[in-house]
Amino acid sequence: MDPPLILFLALLADGALGEPRFLWQRVPHPVELMGRLITLGEERLNHGSHRKLKGILLLVPLCLGMVAIGFVLQQVSLFGLVEVVVVAIMICQKSLVQHARAVASGLRLSLAEGRAIVARIVGRDTSGLDRSDVVRAAVESVAESFSDGIVAPAFWYLAGGLPGLLVYKLVNTADSMVGYKNERFGDFGWSFARLDDLLNWIPARLSAVLIKLWKQPLADWKRILADAGKHRSPNAGWPEAAVALVLGISLSGPRTYDGEARDYPYINEPGRHQLTEVDLDNAILLIRKAWAGFSGLVLLAALLI
Repeated sequence: MDPPLILFLALLADGALGEPRFLWQRVPHPVELMGRLITLGEERLNHGSHRKLKGILLLVPLCLGMVAIGFVLQQVSLFGLVEVVVVAIMICQKSLVQHARAVASGLRLSLAEGRAIVARIVGRDTSGLDRSDVVRAAVESVAESFSDGIVAPAFWYLAGGLPGLLVYKLVNTADSMVGYKNERFGDFGWSFARLDDLLNWIPARLSAVLIKLWKQPLADWKRILADAGKHRSPNAGWPEAAVALVLGISLSGPRTYDGEARDYPYINEPGRHQLTEVDLDNAILLIRKAWAGFSGLVLLAALLI
C-alpha cells in the first residue's frame, strides 16, 4: 500500500479504537518505552559540566535507533498492515478528544473535579484556576495536541516513513520531558527542544490552515500571524490562534508555573475572556471537523496516487 492510503487507514483505526486499555495495561506503550530510554539517559548524563553536549550525545543515538527500528518495521510490513498499526498507535485523535471531554464532564460536576482532570494534561499550576481558566487550559491543550499529536506525526510519516514518524515521536516525547527552560533541563534538553521546534514548524502552520478552513478560510490570516507571534512557542501559537479566532474566544494570557506567575499576552485579545464548558465542547467539535477534513485530504491523495 502507498503511504497516503496507509495513513488514511491509520487515521480511521485511531478514530475508532483510540488507545485500547486492555492492551496497554498488559504491555508498555511504545511512547512509554521511549520515555523510559530518555529518563535513563537523563539520569546518567544530566550532571556536571557540558550538559548541552551531553544532551546532544543522547539525542543522536536515540534518533538513529528510531530510524533503524522504523526501517526494520517497514521491511516486515505484511502488505502494509504493520505500518497501519504503528502509525495508528502514534496518532492520538481519539484520546485527545476523550481527555478534553473528561475535563468538561469534570467541570460539570464541580470546579475541583475540573481542576484535577485538567492537571493531567497541562503543565501549569491548576490549584488556583477558576472555571474559565480550566476551560482555557483545556482548549489550548486540544489545539496544541491537534498539531503535535495528529498532524505532525502524519506529516513526518508521509515525509520519512516509519523512521521519520518514530524520530518525531521520540523528539516530541523528549521535549515534553526535558525541554524546559529551568536549572535542571535548560542546557541538557536544549537540543531536544530546538529539534522539536524545527520538526513542528510546518505541521503547526498546516494545523492552523486545517482549523481555519471551517470559518472564512481566506480571511483574518494577518490576525492569526500576529497572534501566533505573541506566543511563547514558535509553533503552538498557530493552532491556538486559529481555534481562538474561529470560536471567538481569547486564549493564553497570564498563568502560573511552579509557583511563579507568568504574564503572557492573550491570543485573540478582542475575543470573549469568560469561557464555559460549552466553549470546550465547541473546541472539541472543531478539532474533530479539522481531523475529518485532514483525513479527507489524505484519502484524496491516496486515490490520486
